[in-house]
Amino acid sequence: MEVISKNKIIFDPLYGFIHLTNLEWEIIHTPFYQRLRWIKQLGFTFYTFPGAEHSRYGHSIGVMFNAHKILQRLGRGVHEQDLFDDKVQSPQKAFHQSIRLAALLHDLGTFMFSHTTEMSYIRYGETTNEKGGKGHPDDHEHLGSYIIKNTDYPGGITFILKKYRLDAQKISNLVKGNDSSILANQILHSEVDCDRMDYLLRDAHYSGIKYGTYDRDYLLHHFKVATVNGHEIVAFNHNALHAVEDFLMARFAWYSQVVRSARGARFDAIAEELCFHLLEKGKIYTYSQLMDMIAHNPEQFYTFNDQYFMQQVHLNYSNGSLDKNPRMKDLAHCLLFGKAPRTIRCEEFHQRILSQDEDHVYEKIVKRAEEKIKEIKEILKKKGTDSDWIVEDLPKKNIIFVKSRKKLVKTKTNENLLLERDPAKIMMDNGEVKLLGDVENSIISGLQTKFNFVPNVYCSDSAYELLKQEGIITE
Repeated sequence: MEVISKNKIIFDPLYGFIHLTNLEWEIIHTPFYQRLRWIKQLGFTFYTFPGAEHSRYGHSIGVMFNAHKILQRLGRGVHEQDLFDDKVQSPQKAFHQSIRLAALLHDLGTFMFSHTTEMSYIRYGETTNEKGGKGHPDDHEHLGSYIIKNTDYPGGITFILKKYRLDAQKISNLVKGNDSSILANQILHSEVDCDRMDYLLRDAHYSGIKYGTYDRDYLLHHFKVATVNGHEIVAFNHNALHAVEDFLMARFAWYSQVVRSARGARFDAIAEELCFHLLEKGKIYTYSQLMDMIAHNPEQFYTFNDQYFMQQVHLNYSNGSLDKNPRMKDLAHCLLFGKAPRTIRCEEFHQRILSQDEDHVYEKIVKRAEEKIKEIKEILKKKGTDSDWIVEDLPKKNIIFVKSRKKLVKTKTNENLLLERDPAKIMMDNGEVKLLGDVENSIISGLQTKFNFVPNVYCSDSAYELLKQEGIITE
């Protein structure tokens, strides 16, 4: 009897046909998952690269498919006939299905335009700072975990998981990367994981920019299970060393040349400023309101998507509520009508390759950038008008190849660094397992301390001209 349904299938532009279990099929047809259709994967990058219109919906299914393929390659997946047969129950199947679900649900709490507006909620920190709270950041990971554990009603994610006898807390732990299985955490959260494997290829495909491409089939073939101090971990065969490095370099180039480039990041920076302003003025859903919707009104939570954000920006732009704040009015105009701000180029805002192990150098460079921003603000305040504004976009995270050994030692949670979740490991021909950065013929061994610092500062046309007159902008 054919167990794998011909109907529960999706055709993906990268991987072809992807089959879904009955459980997964139910989940993707909930308001929580369907919402992801209306959230762009790359925020406002499509303003610069018009093809980048793809959504978190397709990405998440692709991440699930990669997790499935990794499990199969590692020999930790069950036979597909068993996976797709609801009558079959075993610990091995529960593990396989849980990994697939964690991959499928990893972006369930994604904000409007993905990470673009998420940073506004993290900055605002409504529930993070509330009295008696847990102090969690108001981010997509904790919001997604809340959905998984607090929707025990018909059509809710918790309800569906219980129906199929799966543990919502287990799925939540996997989504957050703190499961008891190091191997499971690595599949979902590491320097080479199922999430990155999908978004690099998917973002390159839709944007038309080939920086993110790598040899997925070759990489998949060389996933390996290694045992360290009694723990199973993910490693890669030594003969795939350069495929792993190619993957990491592709990611480094993608973030440097597309995501964090001045052209790619400018409208995201504007949207973040607008979202933060709307949060301060009570003009947009707060984090606690989102949690209340999740618990009681999933169809209202469904509306928390890109369309909602643009509607709120347009509403506040057109109804006069931004008139008393010319800067925000101008920013809304830029975002609504695709009017790009100017980029301030001066020595303090140059991209730089720095060392992760030289904090004092990094701190000095950041301080110089912050002081230059302060100087610019003072000039605009004294000599400018309300139409002279800037948007500062100093990086919240820096672009790395891998975390340096010194940083790993400083932040380690295990005595043996090979048991740390994130770093890529290589299995040598003699069976010895090493950190990628410790392999002698590895290019990454010479680059492991490096990161790219990419500051961006934008301004209005009039501010640009004023700053040129003042000698701030010399390029």
